[in-house]
Amino acid sequence: MVGFLARRLFYCAVLVVMTASTALLLTRVAPGDMTTSLRAFPTTREINEERARFALDRPFAVQWGNWAASAIRFDFGESSRYRRPVGPLVLQAAGNTGVLAIGALLVATVAGVGLGIVTGSQSGLTSGLIRTASIGAVSLPSLLTSLALLFVAARTGWFPTGSMTSADATNAVNHWADVARHLPVPVLALALPVAAAFERLQSAALAEQLRQPFVLAAAARGVSPRRLVLRHAWPVSVKAITGVYGIAAGSLLSGSFAVEIVTAWPGLGRLTLEALQARDIYLVAGCAAVGAAVLSAGMLLGDVLLALSDPRTSDVR
Repeated sequence: MVGFLARRLFYCAVLVVMTASTALLLTRVAPGDMTTSLRAFPTTREINEERARFALDRPFAVQWGNWAASAIRFDFGESSRYRRPVGPLVLQAAGNTGVLAIGALLVATVAGVGLGIVTGSQSGLTSGLIRTASIGAVSLPSLLTSLALLFVAARTGWFPTGSMTSADATNAVNHWADVARHLPVPVLALALPVAAAFERLQSAALAEQLRQPFVLAAAARGVSPRRLVLRHAWPVSVKAITGVYGIAAGSLLSGSFAVEIVTAWPGLGRLTLEALQARDIYLVAGCAAVGAAVLSAGMLLGDVLLALSDPRTSDVR
């Protein structure tokens, strides 16, 4: 297990470094820079000073080397847009995305696995309707789902239509209650496609296990259908979910551009868009690094869960 974890951690570190470095490079080589996107530097002298402040006047190799040496100490530079260190900005946005993604993951897990057990163990009108809805939810992009849910929220008034909090949240209790009121629309927009994917995986895996000899033997001994599904077939079929669970968690936690932008949620995806629009090179690299780190952690979690559920599927020794 130690060797397995060491290899996976090494791959995760490589992914984070490559992703952040590529983001830094692409932002640097794109035409113009942050001084051309802002109108705060009216003279050539001020533009040159600003470029020197953010090392835009140096070769990329030198700039990358200095940035990498600082990033090892968790110093990702200064944001040219916000005039603040990149680290706290990115961590705050990642925390907001985490609140959104954890809620979406919980909803997707409960709904997807539960509905997958129903469709995988039964047939009939109810299962057919669930399968049809799952196919539709998987097919729809998050942008359309977000817009549809916002339309419903605006017409019914059941939930707020944007942002993470309201201006009237005056204390901690009111703040978190206000956050909870703003969660349903973005959480559902993120959770629906993931829940549909979980339902399809769980349904197919459970149906396959119900045809296995050990389940048929249990049925021949008089085991009730409910116990047959929940105690015999489902624990074996859950491996299909654990194989992709970490990836799903990592992708949700690393931020969803469409959902966060449409619902004005102040998360990592929205911060990345603002950084790209402002040509904020260090903020772009910091967002990419944190997003890749969270995705890598999710993939590592998926590998560990899969190895624990069935060591035969991994190279753990």
